Amino acid sequence: MNRLARIAATALAIGTANAATDLWDLPPLRYSETASSDPIANLAAELAKGERKIEGSTPLDNLRFVLKLLEIPEESQMLVFSKTSKQNPLIHPGNPRCLFFNENSYVGYVPGGDIEVIAHDPLLGSVYYMISTGNGNPARQITRDNSECLSCHGTTRTESIPGVLIRSVFPDEKGHPLLSFGTFLTDHSSPIGERWGGYYVTGHSSLPHLGNRTYQESSERIRSNESPDMATLADKIDVSRYLRPTSDIVALMVLEHQCQVHNQLIAAAMNYRRIYWLQKSLDPEADPDAGTAGKHADESARRIADLLLFENEADLGQDGIEGDPAFQEAFTKRFPKSKDGRSLADFQLNDRLFKHRCSYMVYSKTFESLPPRVKSAVINRLHTILESEPEPGNHPNIKTSERRKISSILEQTLPAWKSTPH
Repeated sequence: MNRLARIAATALAIGTANAATDLWDLPPLRYSETASSDPIANLAAELAKGERKIEGSTPLDNLRFVLKLLEIPEESQMLVFSKTSKQNPLIHPGNPRCLFFNENSYVGYVPGGDIEVIAHDPLLGSVYYMISTGNGNPARQITRDNSECLSCHGTTRTESIPGVLIRSVFPDEKGHPLLSFGTFLTDHSSPIGERWGGYYVTGHSSLPHLGNRTYQESSERIRSNESPDMATLADKIDVSRYLRPTSDIVALMVLEHQCQVHNQLIAAAMNYRRIYWLQKSLDPEADPDAGTAGKHADESARRIADLLLFENEADLGQDGIEGDPAFQEAFTKRFPKSKDGRSLADFQLNDRLFKHRCSYMVYSKTFESLPPRVKSAVINRLHTILESEPEPGNHPNIKTSERRKISSILEQTLPAWKSTPH
C-alpha cells in the first residue's frame, strides 16, 4: 500500500471511530478506559489492598481527611442550596451543599450524602469520584464516575471536555431552579448582578447580586436592590453540620475565575494531543508541530493568555468586596513570592480581584502538565504581551509598571518562564 493509500485508509478508520464518540474517549486519550494516577485513584488502590483507610468516625471527619489529602483549605468553603448537583434530593436552603477547592482539585459534600471529588490527572485532566461516608452506602467506598457527572461536566459549557462550571440560577424556596427565569454561566467577566443565584454569600459586595435569596414563579425575576450582607450563616442553617459558618464571597470569585481557566487549559491539552495523533496517523512522516497541531497550540495560547491576564474582568463597584481574611490568608500562602514579597495570589478586592493581573493558575498542575508545545506557546504569548506597551487590543488596562512587576514575579517564581526560549 503506497503512502497516499495508507493516509486515506487511516482517515476512513478515524472517521468511522469518531461517530457518536466523545472527544475524550477517542484515541489517544481514551478517558473512560484509562486508569488515573491522581491522589484519589491512589487512595482507592491503597484501600483495596488494605494498606490505608479513610480516617474519621463521622462524615465531617471523612471530609477533613479528603481535604487534607488534596491539600485543600477548609477556609475555601462555599455553600450552594440550589438543586444543581448529583445529590439534588438532599439539597435545599436548609441543607446546602458545601464546596471546597484549591488550584488543582475540587470537593463537594452535602450533609446526609457522600463526598464528591474532581481531581487532576496529568493526562486525563479532571477525573470525577464519589466517596461514600456510610450514609446508607457501603462505608468508605470510592467510585470513579465516567458518565453521569459528565452529563453536566462534559458539555459545551465546559469547552466540550470533562471540566468544571459555576451556574447562577433563580431557586425557589425548596432549591429548585426556576428555569423559566433563565440561568447564567459565570466567570470573572460576569457582572456581579448575575452571580451567585442559589448560593449563600457571606461578606460584603458594593454591588447587588443574586445570592442569599429564593424566588417564586409569580415574583419579579430580579430585584437587584436586595442583596443582604451576612458575616455568618448561623441564622440560616445548622452550621454544626459544616466545617465553617461561612460561604465566602472572595472564595466564590476566585473559583469563578479558576473554573474558566481550568477548562481552557484542559481543552487546549486534549485537543492538541488529539490533533497531533491524527496528523501522525494520517502522515507518519509529518511534523504535527509545524502543521495543524502547532497552529492549534498557538490559537489556544492566545485564549489562555487573555484569561490568565483577566481580560474583561467585571467591575466590582465603587467599594469593591470584603470577605473572610481566613480564606485570603490560607489561599495566598499556597503560592510562591518574589524576593520583594510579591505574589500573583495577592488580593486587591477594590477595583479588581487580584493586585497583579496574572493568574496564580500558572502554578497549577493543569498548567504544569500542558503538552510542551502548548505551554511554550502560552509563555511566549505572555512574554509578548507583558513586554509590550498597553494599547487597544493588548490589555490596555494593565499599565507598564504592573506589566514589569508581573514579569518580575514570573521570572522569580515560575521555572518554565526562564526555561522557555522567547
